[in-house]
Amino acid sequence: SASAGKPLVVPMDESHWLSLCLLLVALSQKGHQIVTVAPEGNSSIEASVYYNLKRYPMPFCRDELSACV
Repeated sequence: SASAGKPLVVPMDESHWLSLCLLLVALSQKGHQIVTVAPEGNSSIEASVYYNLKRYPMPFCRDELSACV
């Protein structure tokens, strides 16, 4: 037996998120209350009934970030 937890998730973008999303669904179905945080400019992470999504502001847009890499 185990008790449900309250994990905080800070996901990476794109394919990492797709894999993690499946895990979050499974954890939610087991009774965990999940909070996921993502920047406002992130388009791949969307709200879900399986977790609470909290967005935070970014001082620059995605194109500006890509130009720095």
